[in-house]
Amino acid sequence: MTQTEFRTDFVRAPSALKHYPALVLNADYRPLSYYPLSLWPWQEAVKAAWLDRVDIVSEYDEVVRSPSTIIKIPSVVVLKDYIKPQKQVAFTRFNLFLRDEFCCQYCGARGDLTFDHVVPRASGGITSWENVVAACSPCNLRKGSRSLKQCGMSLQKPPRRPVPEQLHNVGRKFPPNHLHESWLDFLYWDAELDA
Repeated sequence: MTQTEFRTDFVRAPSALKHYPALVLNADYRPLSYYPLSLWPWQEAVKAAWLDRVDIVSEYDEVVRSPSTIIKIPSVVVLKDYIKPQKQVAFTRFNLFLRDEFCCQYCGARGDLTFDHVVPRASGGITSWENVVAACSPCNLRKGSRSLKQCGMSLQKPPRRPVPEQLHNVGRKFPPNHLHESWLDFLYWDAELDA
């Protein structure tokens, strides 16, 4: 095999390896985030381990090779330096939907969501955590620029500014499509046990 063939083969062959993400834990062994789950591509996990920035806690059965080294692909890594969690949650559409658990705050429907100002902007309402909620398109159209009283609608819960821990707890309800068995102990270690 020529060097060009080897290089081409190596570039094409690891396409299956992209399916081996590593769960990234903070130095306290908690995920950096639950939603989206803190995952690194296998290349980043191997690089961080090689640079001694993380400890490998668990590995896949798959390996990657260099001319002189064989390395098992990490499935769980823990940072050596603790990253202090953010104290405030950014006001983004995604975080708003996460706070409201991806359901309309008027009817409880899931799916095709938008956001709605509880006190309409036309009436002086501002865009803030305390005035914006997730809403399905039919409820948003029904409410329009009217107050809740005018349109006879009510909220399932009043909108509040979330703290990061609240979003982490809500995020646990929405795991990614794939959870490797080596991750489970680290994702739910502080969950209540069934009696």
